[in-house]
Amino acid sequence: MSGDAGWILPADKPAGVSSHDMVSRARRALGVRRIGHAGTLDPFATGLLLLLVGRATRLARYFVELPKTYEAVARLGWTSSTGDPEGELVQTGRVSEPLVLPLGEISQRPPAYSAVKVDGERAYARARRGEAVETRERVVTVFESALLWRKEDQAGLRFVCSSGTYVRSLVADLGDAYCVSLRRLAIGPFATGEGAWSGEGDAESGLLDVGVAWGRFGTVVELAGADEERAIASGRPIEARGIEGPVMLVGAGGDAYAVARERDGALRVEVGLRGGV
Repeated sequence: MSGDAGWILPADKPAGVSSHDMVSRARRALGVRRIGHAGTLDPFATGLLLLLVGRATRLARYFVELPKTYEAVARLGWTSSTGDPEGELVQTGRVSEPLVLPLGEISQRPPAYSAVKVDGERAYARARRGEAVETRERVVTVFESALLWRKEDQAGLRFVCSSGTYVRSLVADLGDAYCVSLRRLAIGPFATGEGAWSGEGDAESGLLDVGVAWGRFGTVVELAGADEERAIASGRPIEARGIEGPVMLVGAGGDAYAVARERDGALRVEVGLRGGV
């Protein structure tokens, strides 16, 4: 392994495994302790998990913000206490017809059995103790929604949505329904069908240099020589380029130095990738 600035490892999480479990597996497979992820998947769900390796963990917020693409199977006329097959299931027979799929900005309340924190504690921990849990509403965006198929009491659904959207809640809000299965197909430009690591065997071959990964969705700017490289490596601002939003700054050899943003007439470092632990 090489690349001091870190790597991105797209992984295809199987069912029954937590996101934390995938991080632990990657640590063993790569021999690297510092690994995180950009967006949790529930244990019952499958699909893409972006693992951030080494100094790339500093960039979690940028990767977390990317839109997500999901396919779900909804069971209609049933409710689940958790919104998935692991909860208490009740058949009601009530089905909203026609199914009205969400689109655009919506107000959503995360499920009680979710990882959001309520008074400093994960909501699911409180719910599992039998406590009443009320999560705060949030505004999320559903960019695309589609009914893929319909058979008896089940329906296949596809959603492209903003970060922080709970698909279990999108399904529950269809009426009496819960999520039988859920698969995350993509996070921004990263997809499961591109050789994502399975959680077993060789992981190193799936690593993407953090600068290359950033270039799939963001702007990459090459630094103008050694003076700018030294300035950015020490956290000093450099000449503005007239670019809005965060940019990845790389050296002449393509090595990532930092994520920066233009402010007060200069490019200023937001997250450094050259030094520290």
